[in-house]
Amino acid sequence: MLDSLIKWSHREYGDLPWRKRRSLYGTLVSEIMLQQTTVSTVLKHFDRFLGVFPDLESLAKSTEEEVCAQWQGLGYYRRARNLRKAAVTLVENHGGEFPQTIDELKSIPGIGDYTASALVAIGRNEPALAIDANLERVLSRLFMIKEEKGPKLQKLLYKKFNNNEFKILFKSAKPRDVNEALMDIGRVYCQARKADCHLCPLKKDCLVFQKKKKPLDFPVVKESKKKKESHELRLLRVVVKSSDKILGYEKEDQHWLSGQIEIPTFILESTDRTLKQYPLLKMTKSRYSKLPMVKTAITKYKIENYILELKKTEFQELVKGIEKASRYKYFKFDVQEHHFSTTTLKVLKKLGFEV
Repeated sequence: MLDSLIKWSHREYGDLPWRKRRSLYGTLVSEIMLQQTTVSTVLKHFDRFLGVFPDLESLAKSTEEEVCAQWQGLGYYRRARNLRKAAVTLVENHGGEFPQTIDELKSIPGIGDYTASALVAIGRNEPALAIDANLERVLSRLFMIKEEKGPKLQKLLYKKFNNNEFKILFKSAKPRDVNEALMDIGRVYCQARKADCHLCPLKKDCLVFQKKKKPLDFPVVKESKKKKESHELRLLRVVVKSSDKILGYEKEDQHWLSGQIEIPTFILESTDRTLKQYPLLKMTKSRYSKLPMVKTAITKYKIENYILELKKTEFQELVKGIEKASRYKYFKFDVQEHHFSTTTLKVLKKLGFEV
């Protein structure tokens, strides 16, 4: 059933580094990197990351800050911390060996349903379905399964797999090839908002195509009735230099981008009165509007970041009565040694720092 698809997948994507040099560790790293990130982005980071952390042991010995520094550019840093947690547990509790079953793998902190299935199907080449958004979509169209996208559809697909309803997929193909080929076709031809059915190697076997149904109707996407909330936010970013170091602090778990280093930041204006991410600083618009500014965005916030350079004594005077200046410390400005937030790097680049 999948012969032409798998040949296409091998031809187009067989040279991906995590496919050319197979290992369970490499599969773990690549699959966590690929979550919520494009293949082209991961290609820029995978080999470099493994150059620093070539195995579970080296990753387990690292600090969160070291791992996040090497993760820079991949975003969603919680994944980096989860990857490290998994390595620590595997080394300390399992002797550096990966458990055999999906359920055992899921008991490892940082490894969920998808990653556990990927380690079995792709890493070990044993029967399993690693159901990511691509497989979810492709299988829904291939077998004309009209179910709501998300947990309901995922549960149904796993049930069908366990009941051998997808055995035709594995009749003449290896589990690894099946999973990777379906992922590839989901990225290229069978996308969420665009389906190039006439170019797809699966068109002869796809029920949605053969029955002349609309591919974008599969899976069912529930429309959100709630209007997406957005807020305008103006922040003051303060740069205090001392030789090759800058003043900053490490973001806490409950804050955006936890674990990253950020320069002192204060709320100037916000349309969200509930925001407690930063201290409020009173400053007239006529004063801060003349400062250098860079625009960023995160979650529901459109942010204008105004930049103020101060000496240490000036900074202490600025924050007097607002918060303790002692909570900040100096960090050497080295992006390989420390994990600075993206906005911090943008601010420093605006001031002429080499980033």
